Amino acid sequence: MSPTQWDLPVELCCRPMAFVTLTGLDVVYNAVHRAVWDAFCANRRADRVPISFKVLPGDHEYPKCRPKRTSYEWYIPKGILKTGWMNKHLNLVPALVVVFYELDWDEPQWKEKQSECATRVEIVRQSLQGRNTKVAVVLIQKKTPLPPGEDVIASERAAALCNACELSGKSLFVLPHTDHLVGYIIRLENAFYEHAQTYYYTEIRRVKSHKEFLNKTTHQLLFVRHQFKIAFFSELKQDTQNALKNYRTAYNLVHELRAHETNILEIKTMAGFINYKICRLCFQHNTPLDAIAQFRKHIDLCKKKIGSAELSFEHAAWMSKQFQAFGDLFDEAIKLGLTAIQTQNPGFYYQQAAYYAQERKQLAKSLCNHEASVMYPNPDPLETQTGVLDFYGQRSWRQGILSFDLSDPEKEKVGVLAIQLKERNVAHSEIIITLLSNAVAQFKKYKCPRMKSHLMVQMGEEYYYAKDYTKALKLLDYVMCDYRSEGWWTLLTSILTTALKCSYLMAQLKDYITYSLELLGRASTLKDDQKSRIEKNLINVLMNESPDPEPDCDIFAGKTAQKLWADRISLAGSNIFTIGVQDFVPFVQCKAKFHAPSFHVDVPVEFDIYLKADCPHPIRFSKLCVSFNNQEYNQFCVIEEASKANEVLENPTQGKMCLVPGKTRKLLFKFVAKTEDVGKKIEITSVDLALGNETGRCVVLNWQGGGGDAASSQEALQAARSFKRRPKLPDNEVHWDSIIIQASTMIISRVPNISVHLQHEPPALTNEMYCLVVTVQSHEKTQIRDVKLTAGLKPGQDANLTQKTHVTLHGTELCDESYPALLTDIPVGDLHPGEQLEKMLYVRCGTVGSRMFLVYVSYLINTTAEEKEIVCKCHKDETVTIETVFPFDVAVKFVSTKFEHLERVYADIPFLLMTDLLSASPWALTVVSSELQLAPSMTTVDQLESQVDNVVLQTGESASECFCLRCPSLGNVEGGVATGHYIISWKRTSAMENIPVIRTVITLPHVIVENIPLHVNADLPSFGRVRESLPVKYHLQNKTDFVQDVEISVEPSDAFMFSGLKQIRLRILPGTEQEMLYNFYPLMAGYQQLPSLNINLLRFPNFTNQLLRRFIPTSIFVKPQGRLMDDTSIAAA
Repeated sequence: MSPTQWDLPVELCCRPMAFVTLTGLDVVYNAVHRAVWDAFCANRRADRVPISFKVLPGDHEYPKCRPKRTSYEWYIPKGILKTGWMNKHLNLVPALVVVFYELDWDEPQWKEKQSECATRVEIVRQSLQGRNTKVAVVLIQKKTPLPPGEDVIASERAAALCNACELSGKSLFVLPHTDHLVGYIIRLENAFYEHAQTYYYTEIRRVKSHKEFLNKTTHQLLFVRHQFKIAFFSELKQDTQNALKNYRTAYNLVHELRAHETNILEIKTMAGFINYKICRLCFQHNTPLDAIAQFRKHIDLCKKKIGSAELSFEHAAWMSKQFQAFGDLFDEAIKLGLTAIQTQNPGFYYQQAAYYAQERKQLAKSLCNHEASVMYPNPDPLETQTGVLDFYGQRSWRQGILSFDLSDPEKEKVGVLAIQLKERNVAHSEIIITLLSNAVAQFKKYKCPRMKSHLMVQMGEEYYYAKDYTKALKLLDYVMCDYRSEGWWTLLTSILTTALKCSYLMAQLKDYITYSLELLGRASTLKDDQKSRIEKNLINVLMNESPDPEPDCDIFAGKTAQKLWADRISLAGSNIFTIGVQDFVPFVQCKAKFHAPSFHVDVPVEFDIYLKADCPHPIRFSKLCVSFNNQEYNQFCVIEEASKANEVLENPTQGKMCLVPGKTRKLLFKFVAKTEDVGKKIEITSVDLALGNETGRCVVLNWQGGGGDAASSQEALQAARSFKRRPKLPDNEVHWDSIIIQASTMIISRVPNISVHLQHEPPALTNEMYCLVVTVQSHEKTQIRDVKLTAGLKPGQDANLTQKTHVTLHGTELCDESYPALLTDIPVGDLHPGEQLEKMLYVRCGTVGSRMFLVYVSYLINTTAEEKEIVCKCHKDETVTIETVFPFDVAVKFVSTKFEHLERVYADIPFLLMTDLLSASPWALTVVSSELQLAPSMTTVDQLESQVDNVVLQTGESASECFCLRCPSLGNVEGGVATGHYIISWKRTSAMENIPVIRTVITLPHVIVENIPLHVNADLPSFGRVRESLPVKYHLQNKTDFVQDVEISVEPSDAFMFSGLKQIRLRILPGTEQEMLYNFYPLMAGYQQLPSLNINLLRFPNFTNQLLRRFIPTSIFVKPQGRLMDDTSIAAA
């Protein structure tokens, strides 16, 4: 039996389409015919009708039609379905034969052409031999036909042609060969499709008509056959719903057949075919759950129908193919838009197919293990006369025999032997690997990593059985990483064991050593005797000898491996193998730990290397090297013990490099750091541990960083979460889990032995020269040299602070923008033990806020470390935060000559500018002087002299000044008129005399200036007395360029009598002044309201009395009437 016996037939798996043959087309020599054929075949998109076309000669012989039965009474079927039936109706028996003939309606020789066409049609009918196949004629014409009914000749000749050919009018077509050929072809196709539909409908009815002649006693097979045919014809007719319904009926009928060892294969084969059709149609109808349910039902019904025990591997092969076929259907449906999920995807079906393929392999191994002397039967019982079976699923040596009793047991025995011997030649591993590969691809697509890893292990093992060790190792290596990271140690051990066999059989030295190292380690679950064997083999390899064969290896492959190992030993090459352990778990663990996170440069750097072996026997290493990021330190951290190759497992307790299983070995290293590494990190980049020596073979285990392998991080996490109490160990031993890797340390400068003091009086005042006294004193035992001072604003603060902070050593000069914020490396000289020095630092802060100042003192000193003299650079820094505040607050206000607050001033009318200086400093301030710088738009009424010269202000005290100013008329100025600047010169009272005075410039606010049409001011005494005349003179000045008509009235007051004009109207010329004189006579003492003067300007109605009262007094203090005193009483007073 061929291995492809289990593959489903192509005609079963394809999509059934109506079969139409085209005759009369010469597609080789006739260009018009070729164009017609190309139009039928090319660009068959999904919107074209599903037809399969084929060009055949007109006299082609079609399969003969068997004579129709009138009765099935004595008919005994020989099988269910003939092997050629589906292909016959897909590719051999057409639903429609189309005869193409070149004939125009105006053909001169019409009669002859008509007769020739009728002859061709008759030849086709004769070749069909009584089948129901439809026949149609297509006339290829050069001219485009007229619309129906307009061409009378065409109608007459068409009817005549139909009569001659015995065709109905619906079977005659015209195909004009014009530019629109494809359009005509598509219309033709649709007509052909209708004829094909009719043919398949007739075939379905014909098959159904047979049912009434059948009985269930002898015709059970026919029930299945007819139901299958009806379903298949329905598919050809594109009636998929009815096809599915009939396939389901056929499937149920198959399982109603009485099964026996002789027909079980045929039943399973047909069940598999029908199941495939049902599942395919369910996916096509977008009902995947129905497909899955049908497949599960199919497997449940068939999985126990094994058949002959001697051929049970055939059942496993059939089951494997069922799962594979369903997986292919599922995958194809997904590509067409179906959505699968993680728990239901094709991968599970491919996996199950692989499982049955593995079972087939195992069964074949046990059933087909014949002696080499057993020969293949001759003649071959699996051969048939035609080369193919008559019915699907039958045995070639007993075709058509349905009896349950074997008529020829000897022939049966020979047939079974032939199948077994052929099965022995099947490449089972290739089949399994292909299925597993398909499953892995699906699980990878649907993100199922553990399923993917599990199947990749099986693939690796299958490659191992197939003796493709290179691919086996590649796959197993890939999977090992996942199992290591997740801690599946039992699975890892199993995989490593297979990998070790592969590396042994290929004599791959490095791989063999790597897997041996891991199988000896803590991740391995092997027993001690197995580990001992691996350890012995490892030492043999290191001694340049061949290892003992691995157990359970193929005998022939083992002999080949021994030759390869012998060649490895004889060949000279690199004998040193460096193996990075970060990706696997070796039998030696390593941890590096510095004693401290940082070391001073004058103190030796110390660290420990901890080693622990997990192998069954003590083992001796030859060399330990520690590498650093600064390679100059590597030379100080090497331990080497000379030993012979055969001493690796001997004298286990002698020497530092001997490791006892389960015991932690601690190795101490120390070295002096270089002064140029101060401020740098010293990092252990790798630890190398050598096993063996260079005369034989040497394996160098390389730990990156401070140690740790693929399992270390997981073990550290488990140890941290564990509440298990650790047993007490002797003082010289430590618990391995308690050791924490510390692979780096910082080299820091020597501890300085000087004191730095800062003396100052905070807070600092804005723009002052703030004094900071730095005192440095040496407490070293020897002289320190090259002392340097760096002082100023600490770097890293706001950039605005850097621009507004200036530092100098010279306090007599006022800092400007050119001075830096930080003075660096100011040389101070040398200091003897106990000696001290002072430096005065002056800081000018231009803005308020907190600032951090740095004072950094560095120096050089000679010292010794580990009896080695070194020059150390020491430094000490002090930082201080100084708050900067405003020295004083300045308040400015504008008032009238009556000391009333002004929102605006009036042109040419005097007003007062008042300044108020409030000390905000916690220290006494001396105001040296003040100065008022007026803007050009302002003029002074009197002299501008400072009124606060040399005034000392304590905290919270204030000093005020008052200036009388006038603003000339400027017209309307937007935003007001500038007043000028107020400059205050000041310094701290406690500051030294040589400290410069600070000038603080205050920009005075702008003031709004308005023009007034009439200015009124009054001359009157400062007080009055009861019943004494009080003269008052009012001055009215016209401020405009117009003649002013003024109405004046005086309203009487209860406190005064007065004489003068009570109401008057007068005219004042531009720029002139008018005086009004009144005598007021006070009647009451106290602060009394004067008679009010009311003025009304006819030109300026907005000029109100309220505005007028800003300029003239409205009240006066009246003293009581005094008595006459003589000189004596005055003297007594």
